[in-house]
Amino acid sequence: MPVHSFHLVQAPPHTAAGRLLRPPSAPGLRHVEVLVGMQLGAPVVSPHRMQLRHLAVFAEWADEAALDSFLAEQPFGRLLDTGWHVRLEFLRRWGTVRELAHLPAEAGRTDPAEPVVAVTLARMRLPELPRFIHWGRPVERQVRDHPETTLALAAMRPLRTVSTFSIWTSARAMTGMAFGRDTGPAARLHHEAMAERDRRDFHHEFTTLRFRPLSEHGTWQGRSNLVP
Repeated sequence: MPVHSFHLVQAPPHTAAGRLLRPPSAPGLRHVEVLVGMQLGAPVVSPHRMQLRHLAVFAEWADEAALDSFLAEQPFGRLLDTGWHVRLEFLRRWGTVRELAHLPAEAGRTDPAEPVVAVTLARMRLPELPRFIHWGRPVERQVRDHPETTLALAAMRPLRTVSTFSIWTSARAMTGMAFGRDTGPAARLHHEAMAERDRRDFHHEFTTLRFRPLSEHGTWQGRSNLVP
């Protein structure tokens, strides 16, 4: 069965820069996004905004055996294996990014009470970047500080690829945030930002993907067991 994975690892800046320019290839690796980490809600001009020592890698594999072989046999795979990763079963897709357009709109049902992982991937319209930052940073803080996320972060690849990754205690909590059903002053920030995106898109391409976490491996910044 196809499987996706999301990896976090600390790496020397020259390694990160090299992989941003030359993504890995391997048998069974169908698609990979190599990005550098960003702290959600950080100031635009800040060392936390583009963390060259923090690599985030999102990948699609033919099966888990291909992922296992990559982690055991490839130099970049062995580096990723020193960090943290989660293996994912694809459930749903909204929107389209060309490299992931083969994924169906819905591949499986979600139990509202089960943990889920959300990944967004976007190719930016650079002239729209000021609007995107204006509307996006409040939403970043909303997701980062949400009581039902166990991990939430962003990542980027200059100049136009941005991504977010979040683990939620339940699908119900994630959709409640997305559709503005929470309470409190920040409840509708995400919903309003999506309405602004619909009015005039920030992106050439954008997709939101929902996954069921299958297994979790390693540690990230001293933390493990991030999937509820």
